[in-house]
Amino acid sequence: MTEPELIPHLFRTEFRKITAVLCKHFGIAHIDVAEDLASETFLSALESWPYKGLPKNPTGWLYAVAKHKAINYFKRQEIFTAIASSQKNDLDGDSKAYLDLSEQNITDSQLQMLFALCHPAISTEAQIGLSLRILCGFGIDEIANAFLTNKETINKRLFRARERLSVEKCPIEFPGLSEIDKRLETVLTTLYLLFSEGYYSESQDAVLRQDLCWEAMRLTSLLIENPQTNKPSVNALLSLMCFHASRFEARKNASGEMILYQDQDETLWDKELISKGAYFMHQATQGSTLSKYHLEASIAYWHTQKTDTKEKWETILQLYNHLLQLEYSPIAALNRTFALAKANGHTEAIKEAEKLSLTDNYFYFTLLGELYKSIDKEKARLNFQKALALAKTQTDKQTIKKSIDQL
Repeated sequence: MTEPELIPHLFRTEFRKITAVLCKHFGIAHIDVAEDLASETFLSALESWPYKGLPKNPTGWLYAVAKHKAINYFKRQEIFTAIASSQKNDLDGDSKAYLDLSEQNITDSQLQMLFALCHPAISTEAQIGLSLRILCGFGIDEIANAFLTNKETINKRLFRARERLSVEKCPIEFPGLSEIDKRLETVLTTLYLLFSEGYYSESQDAVLRQDLCWEAMRLTSLLIENPQTNKPSVNALLSLMCFHASRFEARKNASGEMILYQDQDETLWDKELISKGAYFMHQATQGSTLSKYHLEASIAYWHTQKTDTKEKWETILQLYNHLLQLEYSPIAALNRTFALAKANGHTEAIKEAEKLSLTDNYFYFTLLGELYKSIDKEKARLNFQKALALAKTQTDKQTIKKSIDQL
């Protein structure tokens, strides 16, 4: 990996780790300090590496600089006088004792931070937004896009959330057993949203951002590795992610354009990830509660079976029906219409799709265009043109233009 590629890569993988450990050490009231110090660490890399060359251990270099900056900040801030007094020996001696960036502490800090950010004192939207910002390295633009809102709204929301957590003085630790289940739902929503942002990306002009998906899978795996959070719903979510991730290489062509499901080359599907998905889906059956992740994982499983039989699509359709009863989502309802088209024909699917009236969603018009292709080419063209006007990435626009040209 070249130097220009390495720093953004390390920012995505290490920024959250450094921030989590710093925040755990300084306390929840000083999230902004932790973020600033982590940002300054990467700024130092940008200033040093192009001129002095890459260090032998870039990650170790970042950790050493983060420790040094934390100690310097600690020493010069009066608000940390009491802590500094109790840890004077650490400051004068081995810096590792002062800021523990061991692999175990990094893992613990990230999970503990995730639960701290999902404190009930702040709204669910703020919990998810802060988690995406601090633990996943999302930019404000990406968070705004994920929430379908603007940067100003997100900045205000995150500022208020930080202030509230500061007032509450929420400890960065695992909550009690009775509290874990309450907060776990929001934690899973955060990870689900992170994966979805990568899988249906409209950021950075890309239709698929695998880095975000792998990050979501990594954090979900951490939950499974911890006995306190290894719950059926967590296994179901990771199963869902594995099934979707197994088709990454088949979802886009060499130009980065999206390849529709029916046109994908199944030989490019990752059989190992499909097997892992099946394993975690089996683990998810251990409990007695059926979550939306169980149903979505089952739907994703059937999409790894390329057989185009009526039985397959009727099964997927019933799973969508159950999912919508459990938790209604316009996007899930839209996806259901594709299964309905495969099971009962395009005419019935068009009627159901048009009832949704998702006129601000280009996927909606793209699907209608596909459904109308064999029935009314002029209506298909009209819907594709509406989709083209709403599409955000260049690759999506190219795919839609091709569909129009084929008409």
